[in-house]
Amino acid sequence: MNFDVISARVAKLRALMSENGMDAFMLFVLERLNSESCRYISGFDGSSAALLIDARRTLLFTDGRYQTQVSEQSPFTPHIQVGFPIADFVAEAGYASVGFESQKLYHGVALSMFRGVEEKEKRARVPRQTPEWKDASSLIPSLRRTKDATEADAIRRAGVIARKAYDTVLEEVKVGMTESEFESRLLSEIKKGGGEKGWTHDGFIVASGKRSAMCHARPTQKAFEPGDIVTVDFGVTVEGYMCDVTRNFALRAADDKALEIDKILREAHAAAAAALRPGVSGKDVDAAARKVITDAGYGKNFIHGLGHGLGLEVHESPRLSFLTQDILQAGDVVTIEPGIYIEGWGGLRVEDDYIITENGAECLTFPGDQALRTVG
Repeated sequence: MNFDVISARVAKLRALMSENGMDAFMLFVLERLNSESCRYISGFDGSSAALLIDARRTLLFTDGRYQTQVSEQSPFTPHIQVGFPIADFVAEAGYASVGFESQKLYHGVALSMFRGVEEKEKRARVPRQTPEWKDASSLIPSLRRTKDATEADAIRRAGVIARKAYDTVLEEVKVGMTESEFESRLLSEIKKGGGEKGWTHDGFIVASGKRSAMCHARPTQKAFEPGDIVTVDFGVTVEGYMCDVTRNFALRAADDKALEIDKILREAHAAAAAALRPGVSGKDVDAAARKVITDAGYGKNFIHGLGHGLGLEVHESPRLSFLTQDILQAGDVVTIEPGIYIEGWGGLRVEDDYIITENGAECLTFPGDQALRTVG
């Protein structure tokens, strides 16, 4: 990670802290929980850490496992020790208000920290008032939401690796290959092609035949059979950033219903993509795709929101959904993934990733290559 990039992000965070009346900001990583935000603001991607940022200091606490790694990845001042005595630093600084992320912090850890600061300040030679604790859960996500050119390029490169890996494995597909075998081969080709991994925390979705009606079906030992429709939802990680794509293929031949649904989904996808631009609500983009599907008679079979934000996590803000209040802005990266699922028959979904630009949107993944393919 470029340390100049980290410095620019910290400067933006400090501006937000000032706007929200915070003297300091704390971030914790607990067994990888919240590691994405830590990586974003400090460069460090270890599994355990605490950050303390105020107007003049950037401190990073971690343990001896990461003594070499932390100095290579982050410009923050490192503190390598067992346990993170962040309460000591907060108490000594005498901050009037401190921001913390309630949505990313275990209740017990928060209580322990609060009590630790209170006890240390009471024992100080000159007792001080305990700081006001402010929920700052929205600060880092608000910065992470807007992707710069470097972040978008990482997602774009992830998409190139994903496409090559998928095309390679499709050439090997035959009747009798299992869903799990397909996933394993796809992961292997992704790493051979330069991807760090698939998704950071999740396995892929590979669902064949009637199982493809489950939009989040995980791969099993089910073997591909002639006539099966197979839905593959997968991604690649490059420099921590992920792409997220879904494609469908048929074993030997696709029936008329599969061809019909595939056409509807590609039309719905195109309608939603055309609606992407700054200032448009995620609800309206969802409605553009949902109208196409509903007009075709499958409205009840589109059972989830249209898409979501994407970046260091596979699900981020903003949302494209009939329930969301999010408004798109330049720099957002979102998925568009309309799907139709019919219990007892199967389902299909067509997904690509887009970055919102000043004038519209750019596809970062598989533009022009969405049609159902026949293999085996």
